Amino acid sequence: MNKFVLSLCFLLSTYAFGTNFHYSTIKKESGSGSTLLVVGGIHGDEPGGYFAPMLLAKHYKIESGNLWIVPNLNFDSILKGARGINGDMNRKFAKIETKDKDFDIVTEIKKLILHPKVDLTLNLHDGQGFYRDKNIDKLFNQKAWGQATIIDQQQIPNAKYGNLAEIAKKVNKETNVDLLEDVHEFNLKDTDTRKQDKAMQQSLTYFSITNGKPAFAIETSKNMTELSQKVFYQLKTIEKFMNVMNIKFTRDFELEQMVVKKLIANYGTLEIPVTKITLDLSTLKSTIGFFPMNKDKLVYSSNNPLVAVIKDKDEYKVMNGNILVSRLKPDYNEFENSLSDITLQIDGKKSTVKVGTLISVKNSFLIEPINGHRINVIGYSKTGVGNESGIKIELKDLIKTYAIDKSETTYMVQFYKDKKFCGMLNIKFEDKK
Repeated sequence: MNKFVLSLCFLLSTYAFGTNFHYSTIKKESGSGSTLLVVGGIHGDEPGGYFAPMLLAKHYKIESGNLWIVPNLNFDSILKGARGINGDMNRKFAKIETKDKDFDIVTEIKKLILHPKVDLTLNLHDGQGFYRDKNIDKLFNQKAWGQATIIDQQQIPNAKYGNLAEIAKKVNKETNVDLLEDVHEFNLKDTDTRKQDKAMQQSLTYFSITNGKPAFAIETSKNMTELSQKVFYQLKTIEKFMNVMNIKFTRDFELEQMVVKKLIANYGTLEIPVTKITLDLSTLKSTIGFFPMNKDKLVYSSNNPLVAVIKDKDEYKVMNGNILVSRLKPDYNEFENSLSDITLQIDGKKSTVKVGTLISVKNSFLIEPINGHRINVIGYSKTGVGNESGIKIELKDLIKTYAIDKSETTYMVQFYKDKKFCGMLNIKFEDKK
């Protein structure tokens, strides 16, 4: 039996703050069978095209066959919600100048598409309107791109999965079962690129098929206002392609729009090793003050490949794709790593925990004194103390504006040796409502 291999590059990747973010490559492999490459985010203003592969990366397991995922190809443009900050990346696959800022990314993704193991590529988009093979009105017509499976030609002779039109029709027929609304039906759009569309001749999918590699573009409609609807249809369509390729998979959720909506709202975590803390991005308040930072660089990781931290003047923006999650207002410090364990009393009971732990408290906590260290509870309301070691603290003693979560029940406890930052705990009071 082939051993299941999973490469989650976004879990291991670290970034210095700034721009020029590189895309992630996530490989879920069984070791044998066909390989599907899913590319999302070539256009940064088409969120259905990158939130779907994010969920694919986080929540799907491959039992047989192989699934490679690039959820954030044009990451800088995603973070700005722009089609392409350096021009349209999907018009650079026929020719690109070495001085073009997208050159490295386009060159690398070309190599991935042409990898001998890749059998088929899906390029995910959101398109205007609802494609129909006959003109009905301004929304439903032949020039629309939304709710369509796009092919550049009918077939690729002698290629595995080369019968593009037949596969697209099969996928659409199965995707169109149990639509959220009847008007959401998918249709096949053949651009007949070689003969009719010079712009599309520069696209990712046409590059692929001219090199004998099957490729499709999946377009959900920009005219659907709910992101969860777009992501629902993207995932549904991807699953149908996996079925065609005999790629067996499981997922840890029911593929329903409202379930997808909840999953999108779960932004994941942000781990900043130097602070020894992991932040729950879904509960994080829109602005966090006094957040310890290294002035030279910020290194972090996340279980969400769309998460990035960007330095913006005197603060840091935490982004989930095109969504601004929070602004961190830095408290720059030197760092010292000798402190590993903290002894405290939780509701009167003594406990020892690791630095970086999230502590759940019902009524009170008390951090026991640490020789040579100062304890700073951010938001403690009694002034003039300077060191909160050995002090019993209740929720009423804390100023709510200093809480780091939206429910205003979680507070930072920071540790210092002289003026050097040594790590922190997060204390969360249980909601009694």
